Amino acid sequence: MPASFSHRLLHWFDRHGRHGLPWQQPRTPYRVWLAEIMLQQTQVAAVIPYFERFVARFPDLAALAEAPADEVLRHWAGLGYYARARNLQRAAQLATAQHGGELPPELDALIALPGIGRSTAAAILAQAHGQRHAILDGNVKRVLARHGAIAGWPGEPRVAKRLWALSESLLPQERMADYTQAIMDLGATLCTARKPACAACPVSGDCQAHRQDRVAEFPAPRPRRERPRRQARLLLVENRDGHILLERRPPAGIWGGLWCLPMLDGEDAADPAPWLRRHYGQPARLVAELPPFSHAFTHFELQLTPLHLRAEAGAQALQESAGLRWIDIGGADLPGLPAPIGKFLERLRSERAQQSDAGLV
Repeated sequence: MPASFSHRLLHWFDRHGRHGLPWQQPRTPYRVWLAEIMLQQTQVAAVIPYFERFVARFPDLAALAEAPADEVLRHWAGLGYYARARNLQRAAQLATAQHGGELPPELDALIALPGIGRSTAAAILAQAHGQRHAILDGNVKRVLARHGAIAGWPGEPRVAKRLWALSESLLPQERMADYTQAIMDLGATLCTARKPACAACPVSGDCQAHRQDRVAEFPAPRPRRERPRRQARLLLVENRDGHILLERRPPAGIWGGLWCLPMLDGEDAADPAPWLRRHYGQPARLVAELPPFSHAFTHFELQLTPLHLRAEAGAQALQESAGLRWIDIGGADLPGLPAPIGKFLERLRSERAQQSDAGLV
């Protein structure tokens, strides 16, 4: 069965697979690595423009290792899961220091770098070096859970162990780069989570879930847990020059390392005046409480209520080392912002432009 599975899959890939992805031209370890990290939790179509902008600014591992962290986060902003960007740069710095400026071509050495797990390391080595390693990303888990009718949620260790064993047993002896892309493509284009195209699948003939007419049962979903809701306030502090105050988020936690409107919870959320005195040191009066909006994270939902405050001071210099800075939201060179904050500020900018055109401001 292994040779038959890989032969049929590669034959399908030659005719129907994705051959023009930007990280395939050229398919270097650096480009494959970037793509694999970006593709975690994100679909190919959404990743492509981010990938192209990222490699235009950071064309190789040395450029990424030496870049200012703000630049890396700014080019990542919008992809979410920002720890991935911080891990990318840290891994590039370690590879520069420990591996002669290249990603190591050994599985264990790759896994030792920040943000690179077993499947990601295997995908890099298979696609960039042709090494014979099994992968197990989300698409591949779905393909194999159905093909082998492997019950249970793939996040459970016992289920993952069976999936890894099946993935390894199906590997071909050659064309590992194409096979790795092929099995990912199969999950992304035919063996989809909903309405899989089994009639067009090259390996449906011995797919156990298809034979048993139980495709919808595999893989089992993550056990449901109610997603808790958290609440926080955003401070939209505007000075007399119309500039907005930003605060750099702590390295760990929500939107780590990005610039953001000051976000307060707990006692600070109930009364932002003490925070303003501690961190800004200038008086600010409340203009309005703006409509709240929500953003869904993997494990919780965050409801944010913006408070519009007017500062009496102008755009006097702030020490960025203290984690504060003024920005002109109409400017072209904005720092890396979390996607929901960037959208909020863009709405604000658009509304003000419309009001200005109507002569209301």
